[in-house]
Amino acid sequence: MLNLLTTWYKERFSDPQAVTLVLILLGIALAIYFAGGLLAPLLVALVLAFLLEWPVAQMLKLGINRTTAASAVLVLFIGTMLLITFGLVPSIWKQGVALITDLPTMLDKGLHTAQTYVNKYPQFVNPDQLDSMVSELKKMLDTQHLLDIGKQILGYSASLLVLMVYAILVPLLVFFFLKDKDELIKGSKRFIPTNRELARKVWYEMHQQIFNYIRGKVIEIIIIGAVSYVFFAIMDLRYAALLGVLTGFSVLIPYVGATLVTLPIALVAFFQWGISPEFGYVMLGYGIIQALDGNVLVPILFSDAVDLHPVFIIAAVLIFGGLWGVWGVFFAIPLASLVKAVLNAWPTPNSNGNADEVKTE
Repeated sequence: MLNLLTTWYKERFSDPQAVTLVLILLGIALAIYFAGGLLAPLLVALVLAFLLEWPVAQMLKLGINRTTAASAVLVLFIGTMLLITFGLVPSIWKQGVALITDLPTMLDKGLHTAQTYVNKYPQFVNPDQLDSMVSELKKMLDTQHLLDIGKQILGYSASLLVLMVYAILVPLLVFFFLKDKDELIKGSKRFIPTNRELARKVWYEMHQQIFNYIRGKVIEIIIIGAVSYVFFAIMDLRYAALLGVLTGFSVLIPYVGATLVTLPIALVAFFQWGISPEFGYVMLGYGIIQALDGNVLVPILFSDAVDLHPVFIIAAVLIFGGLWGVWGVFFAIPLASLVKAVLNAWPTPNSNGNADEVKTE
């Protein structure tokens, strides 16, 4: 067994470039895992700078210097974020508080309907079991209890100090990342081993895929959220803005997000109209939006960015989401694509037992 492991190690790690790639990936993963909280503003700024580099590059082609281009793009981005924050967030906040307040009443109505069907068809569900479930749910979904949980969550996630740090540091970091991109990249190469051709090959393969994925995901969130909000507003569904935003962000979790968001939409529609044609129209329209997203929008946006089996995508969401929370979920597919790119580029032993050389352009 020991000889087998030794042979495998020599075959797979005899190439210094492979060792360099492993060290780079391991160093980045450990830094994010153990210092992710401390480095959060830096990581957020890196992601934003990566996304905003494309418009800066387009302005450079027009003859505008990098400092002016970086400043203009950053000002436009901050203005857009402020417009969204002060224009959309207050409405969503009010609707979210109202939904939490009305949630116990909604569930009571649903449980009452379920009790009616249980009394009508006792052979399918035991009434005693339903009564026990109802009692537990009422304890868990007490209005004051829900509001207390909401206050605790907000206290942890939206403290004034954290908001001030992000509001000041992140824009500054993004500006310097955009303005001094070449100098920062040149300086960082001093800390990377010289045998990095394999790492460079993997980066070239992943760079455009990551950009296409992030850009496509942002576009998908905006389109699905806006279309859902317009549809809910036309149907006069309560909490239309909140449910539209939830539907938009549900695309962050492939195959699972849409299922999770279906429950609050169905609950609100049922509470508002009961079993009626309007309820059916809302659920049918929501189903059509999800079908168009999966069969039309996703292939258009991600045709060149994602080539992974659904099983690997779900596994990536579970693994990276468990490691890094929301950011892990958002970057699950790029990270899974990175793993695939590393495996594809990894040197394989030839007939002589030596690793094939990495070919670079």
